[in-house]
Amino acid sequence: MLKLAENLETIKSKIKQINPEAQLLAVTKSVDAETIEALYELGVTAFGENRTDALLQKQEKLKHLNGKIEWHFIGRIQTRPVKSMINQIDYLHSLDRMSLAKEIQKRADHVIDCFVQVNISGEETKAGFTPEELLKSIPLFESFDKINIVGLMTMAPYDATEEALRSYFSQLKALQLEVQKQNYAFAPCNELSMGMTQDYPIALEEGSTIVRIGTALFEGIE
Repeated sequence: MLKLAENLETIKSKIKQINPEAQLLAVTKSVDAETIEALYELGVTAFGENRTDALLQKQEKLKHLNGKIEWHFIGRIQTRPVKSMINQIDYLHSLDRMSLAKEIQKRADHVIDCFVQVNISGEETKAGFTPEELLKSIPLFESFDKINIVGLMTMAPYDATEEALRSYFSQLKALQLEVQKQNYAFAPCNELSMGMTQDYPIALEEGSTIVRIGTALFEGIE
């Protein structure tokens, strides 16, 4: 796992250089439980999955690490699987609609830390609240006592220019500050989940506190 350690060190060094307070979320959807454990041994404690079945299978294999690692769900989730997975995760990065909030409220047995997904770029293929919808919708979360809005999340277009990326990420930062300014107890909104392999340095420069990285972490690993 020498290559894994090298990749991790490169990414951690870049994060430290730009924002030492930011967190690396290892996106492990393409690797097995053994690789996740190898990353844990290298000091990584936060892992992101995007499919319910894969999440539950990997958790079963890694139950000896229960309580030592954080599980983040980063994929779009339909209403039906909420029941089986919502109490198995520490963070949900893809709260993209009010109907999902209602299902979480119904199924969660404890408070779930959530990122509200915002479709900053306006792409039709992406889920999430528009910026206008977000500011109108945030106050509605007060009625959901099983949801704590810790921050906002967005995904920029894969082929966006640096100028466009900076625009998208700075807009999300501005929205975060706008929500934060309201001092909602149910939505402290201190975090920003933005930035992936192709754009995380720019996201960090624009205020990201969590970068979701998979491809760069596992490059060159079979």
